Amino acid sequence: MEAIAEEPEMSAVIVQEQVRIPSNVSSLRAFRRWAQSDAFPETGHVAWLDGEVWVDMSPEQLITHNKVKGRIGNVLDALALEEKLGMYFHDRTLLSNPAADLSTEPDGVFASFETLEEGRARLVENQAGPIEMEGSPDMVLEVVSPSSVRKNTVVLPRLYWRAGISEFWLVDARGERPKFDILVRGRSAYLPTPKTSGWLASRVFGHSFRIVAEPNRLGYPEFTLRVR
Repeated sequence: MEAIAEEPEMSAVIVQEQVRIPSNVSSLRAFRRWAQSDAFPETGHVAWLDGEVWVDMSPEQLITHNKVKGRIGNVLDALALEEKLGMYFHDRTLLSNPAADLSTEPDGVFASFETLEEGRARLVENQAGPIEMEGSPDMVLEVVSPSSVRKNTVVLPRLYWRAGISEFWLVDARGERPKFDILVRGRSAYLPTPKTSGWLASRVFGHSFRIVAEPNRLGYPEFTLRVR
């Protein structure tokens, strides 16, 4: 990755008295430089989406967001390891794509070994190791929260499609039954994968999946990603 030139820093923008956005963060290049620095926020979600900085400092929903992305990520990570498919990365992974003018942290990212070996996606490193993925991974996961409905259902599908990402997994577990879609990149937009007896086939992973929720002894739903 070429060095990102330093830019003079002017007065900052303060969001919700918590996030300080330097005024020179006016391009994807500048955002990525900030995101790779120690000044980048360690809490909340801050992204560069098609020319705009998006900030979400809402607390994470423990049941319908944290538990869901964790369960899905654990299953896909184990599957990728067991079948030697590639590398799955959990949330807080910085994903950037210059062609889509995008830099964000999805709830999960998967890149096959072939994708990484052929350079469609690559790991950007600093002195300590990889800190960012750049390019077009095979799959991204987003779990909808009350504060991210428009971002996850309108803005990100358009940008992930532009970034050339084959599958966009979208989950909304806020209702009585979790909504789960595997969206496949079509000619001009993502297309939903048809369900077969409740199962969704993934070309990326070579398996079919479904999400089920059952109450635990406290009455809270426990989410499971099933694989066949």
